[in-house]
Parts: sequence; structure tokens; C-alpha cells
Amino acid sequence: MQSTDNMRGIVSRFETAGTVMEISPLGPGFINDTLIVKCLDGDAEVRYILQRKNHNVFPDVPGMMNNIVMVSDHIKAKVEAAGGDPMRETLTVVRRKADSIAEEEKGLPYHDLYYKDEDGNFWAMCLFIEGSVTYERADTPALAFKGGQGIGKFQAQLADFDIPLSETIKGFHNIRWRFVQWDEALERDAAGRVKDLAEEIGWIESRKEEMLAFWSLVEDGTIPTRVTHNDTKISNILFDKDGEVLCVIDLDTCMSSTSLNDFGDAIRSYTNTGAEDDRDLSKVSMSLEMFKAYAEGYLSERKASMTESELEWLAFSARYITYEQVLRFLMDYIDGDVYYKTNAPDHNLVRTHAQYKLLQSIEDQYEQMKAIIAAC
Repeated sequence: MQSTDNMRGIVSRFETAGTVMEISPLGPGFINDTLIVKCLDGDAEVRYILQRKNHNVFPDVPGMMNNIVMVSDHIKAKVEAAGGDPMRETLTVVRRKADSIAEEEKGLPYHDLYYKDEDGNFWAMCLFIEGSVTYERADTPALAFKGGQGIGKFQAQLADFDIPLSETIKGFHNIRWRFVQWDEALERDAAGRVKDLAEEIGWIESRKEEMLAFWSLVEDGTIPTRVTHNDTKISNILFDKDGEVLCVIDLDTCMSSTSLNDFGDAIRSYTNTGAEDDRDLSKVSMSLEMFKAYAEGYLSERKASMTESELEWLAFSARYITYEQVLRFLMDYIDGDVYYKTNAPDHNLVRTHAQYKLLQSIEDQYEQMKAIIAAC
């Protein structure tokens, strides 16, 4: 992290109110470095979130920031029309000061949404939403219901958003693209592990056509393309002090795809009775109780803006996303563990087996899942 003086210099590029009093780290920073900036504006304290955006993960930071602004502005208009508080019910991006933008920067796309320092780091800022509460995990059906409400509300507010977003991560949740990577990984066999993985490779290959058939419905428009958040864990939802949903945050991964991806990814994480990398497979299954709670919360906000095809394939999206994660863990193991951080030589293989056990549990309960969605 840079020195305090340097950080104050970065903050000074943005349209903050008052005088900077304190800059301190916020959270573990797995992808971005995140800081909280406290300013004093008269007698009032105003806080901001400052982030160094990881341009290795997000190579098009300007496009990403434009995605965030377009999505947030659309939600603001919906909140305002409903008589809500647009400053608390979605993110507010803080723009660059006009006099801090050099002439050579003014020709760059979305130049007022970020600051690029002399080391090539990208910085962006948004308003901190005061009085908000977050949860690290959903460990009860009641909280799963609220998490479903949060993502359902987010998607309902954006159901009529029809502007294509920048693709900030190439091929994310696009199984056709994943299979190109998969075939290349098998041919490469970089770590010499393919010979020992006949069973696991069979898991992938036996479901390949089914997954491509689902994705073809996205490609031909049968399942519509909408805004997807792509990181639907409950810690990315802000609640007020009464436990009601305020808004969804961490919009870096917002892109255009099928909104079913968000539902499927949430089910993969919310309903797993074990750990993502559990060595004890007897602990791993999909909790139908947690599925029912999340689905009911989600559909309470979302069902009015869904098409028949989206409702028809909603339960399948949990199979699709969990399958994709099995593929990605196995592919990284074949490649020699170059993408995911590992804590043991077989960590990615352990993850593969645990996610496959979850996938089997989802497949075994698939008809019940569809019945729950139909009942909603």
C-alpha cells in the first residue's frame, strides 16, 4: 500500500466533501485494495470507499467503471420513482474533479470515473452507505430468504435495462468458451495428471451436451440476456439495521448474460451443507430447505419480470453453475494449479470431488427443486 501522503493525493483527485481526516484499510482485499476515507464537512462526517482496482483481474477498468455507473444510475431512477432514498439504495460513484484531469486524459473513455496513478494503478471511489449491515454467510433459512430477496430486487430493478455492458472477464459462465479452454487443457496436460483422471474427466464429458444445449438457449435469445452481478454471496448485500435489504454492492463483475447465472451461483454457495473444499464428502449435499428459502425470497421480488423460459430453466441453473465449477477446479488441477490458490498439492482435486458431490445432490433433488419453483 502507498504512503499516507500519496493516498491523500489520490483522494484529492475525487469530488469529496470537506477535509480528509483519516484513511484506513477496510476488509481483507482478496482482489482489490479497499480503504475507507473519513472526511469532515463542517460538523458532519462523510465517509467514502476508495479502491485500487485489480487490472490483472479486470483488464478493462474504464469499461468496468462505466458498467457500474450505468447500472447504479438505472437503479437510482427506479428507487427515486418509488419514493425511496437513491443515495442509500444503490451505489453512488464519486467522479474525478474536472481540474484534476489532464488534457491528454480527456480523450480517454470514461476518464472521470477513475484515476490512474504513475505506477499504472487504477483507483475509483464511491460513497460509503452509513447505517448499513452485512453478513458473512447465510446460515439460516430466514437469512437465505433475505439473500434471495436482495438479488431478486436487484435483478427486478434492472429487468428493463437493455444496454449491453462491457465484458470485464472474458467468457465468464459461458460454457462454450469453457469447453474450448477444457479441450486445450486436456491436450496440454501441463502437469502430467490426465492419465490419472479418467473418472473425473468422464464426469465432465458425460454432461457436456446437456450443458451446451442449455447455453444455446441463451445464445439464440430463448433465455434473454440481462444484467448479471456474478458474485451473489450474501456479503455483497447491504441490509439496514432492521434486517431489510438496502442494496447490492461490489458491482465490479456486472456484465450482460442470463440472470439465471446469479440464481445458480447463489444456490451453489447458500445450500451447500459442507465446505467448497470438504475432504469429508459425507458432509456435502444441497439443503433443500435452504434452496426453498432462497428461491421463495428471490421469486418474491423477481417473478413478475421473468419470462416463461427463465422460470422453466431456473432450477437447472444450479446444476449448470455447479457443473461449471467442477470443470474449472478440475481444469486448474490439470493445468498445474495456476489459477486458484491452493494449500496442498491435491487441493484443486479435493475441490473437484466436493463440488461434484454437491452437483450429484442437486441432480438427485432436481424434480423437487422444480416443484418448489412452480409452487412459488
